[in-house]
This record gives sequence, C-alpha cells and structure tokens, in this order.
Amino acid sequence: MSSRKSWVKAARLRTLPLALSSIILGGALAAFEFHARWDILALSLVTALFLQILSNFANDYGDSEKGTDNQHRVGPKRTIQSGEITPAQMRRAMVVMALLALASGLTLVFVGTMGIAIWGIALFIVLGLCCIAAAVKYTVGEKAYGYRGLGDLFVFIFFGLTGVVGTYFLSTQQVFLGAWLLGSSVGLFSVGVLNLNNMRDIANDRNSGKLTLPVRMGFKKAKIYHICLIGGGLLFALVHTIAYYQCCWMLLPYLSIVLFIRDLKEIILVKDPVLLDPYLKKLSLSTLAFVLLYSAGLYLSMI
Repeated sequence: MSSRKSWVKAARLRTLPLALSSIILGGALAAFEFHARWDILALSLVTALFLQILSNFANDYGDSEKGTDNQHRVGPKRTIQSGEITPAQMRRAMVVMALLALASGLTLVFVGTMGIAIWGIALFIVLGLCCIAAAVKYTVGEKAYGYRGLGDLFVFIFFGLTGVVGTYFLSTQQVFLGAWLLGSSVGLFSVGVLNLNNMRDIANDRNSGKLTLPVRMGFKKAKIYHICLIGGGLLFALVHTIAYYQCCWMLLPYLSIVLFIRDLKEIILVKDPVLLDPYLKKLSLSTLAFVLLYSAGLYLSMI
C-alpha cells in the first residue's frame, strides 16, 4: 500500500501554482469588466487542479513506461521509478483524477454556459475532453506528443489561452481581445517552466529518444529560446496594459520583473543542466506573483 506521502510526491505540489495562475488572471479580468463570477472561478480552479494532478500522474506513469525515468534522470526521483507506487496503482489513480476532472469540468460548463447556443455548450464540452486527453497523452502511449517536441505548443494552449480566455468567457459569455493577450502572456511563462524542465533533462531525454525542443535545438539555443519566452510573456502583458490602461495601479505587476530578470541572468550563466532544477519552482512562483499583482492592479484600478 502506497503511503500518503508518496501520493503527495506524485502530485508534485510545486507545479500547482502554475496551473492556477491562468484561472486567477481570467477571473480577475472578468471582474475588471464587472462580470465577477465566484462560482465560475471556484469551479475553474478545482478543475485545473484535477487536470494538473492527472497530468503529473500520467507523466510519472508514461516516462516510467518508456524508460525515461532511469538512474540517469536529473531532478526529483519519480514514484514509480522508486517503487513507491506501482504502475497498476498509478493507472487507477489516473482514472480517478480523470473522472474528477470530468465531473467538475461538466459542472463548470453547465453553470457557465446557461443561456448560450447549443453549439457553444458542445464546444466547451469538447474542449474539456481535449484538456483531459492532453493531460494524459503528453507522455502516455505510442504517440505521446511530449516525445515529439509538441509539449510547448500544448502547454501554451492549455496553461495559457484555455485558462484565461475560457475562465473569462464562462464568467462573461463574451469574447475579449484582452483575454487573449493575457492568456498568451501566462502561456509563454508556462512554456518557460517546461523549457527549463526539458533543458535540465536534455542529456537523458536525448538518450531516451524524447525529442523535446531543447534536444532538437541544443542547450545554448534553448537558453535563447527561454529568454524569448519570458520576454514575449512580458511583452503581451505590456500590450494589454497599454491598450486598456486606466490608472497607475495597472503598472503594479511590473514590480515582479526583477524576479524574472534575476533568474534569467543566473540561467544564462548555468553550464551544467542539472543546476537548472531550482529555477522551475522559481519561475512558477514568479508567474504566480505576476498574476496576483496583475489581478490586484486590475482591482485597484476599479476603485
């Protein structure tokens, strides 16, 4: 019987702040437009948590199945790799998390799409099913997209655009360019976390046949790519701020730039990929800080 500590480890708590960031920002943006929906925000947060934990369980299972989690892997030891959780137990846990995500997701769609056309409801149901499939298929199965260098694209879509734009739409039932701008911002920061993870694991991934973008482009170019991701995230946010500027409170999130720049300066100097591991958590927390400051700025500008 696996211990509770093993399951907490498998859930990878340090990844959860990143999963919540896009939802928080989408809800704040809706409130900025005077369409705050606390029920939508709560259901979105719960669904995002279930999806992230499902993704982490599936990643543990998929990488173990393919032999990527081995003695050469850098970073925290995975639970199946260490024998703390068996593959059969993890498969059952994945089913449970998928069902929980499905239940909360369907409830979210039901509450958030009242009064809109049936095609809109169907679209969100399909989108929810795609989120569940994407959480699993990153590393599980013969055609796992994470092994083909497509993880960055899917993270951008589901951790950025879907979280912000989806939460905003379900709260307001409106399409808004600003949501796409901020969704792109958080999406690029999220891809940055994945890129750090892939840079850290570049040697083992290459040997295991996991063709992530850093494996394809090399360690030095992956650093340049990382700078572009963070810079792009800040640029999209700045465009939103300029386009919808109301008062100086909307400049509040840019206090967090110092966190991004500090880490970028250190990452550029890193020569051993193993040393990148702490920066995954730092970027996740920097992203959350940016989102909370942005949300606070939006709220204060309304007063």
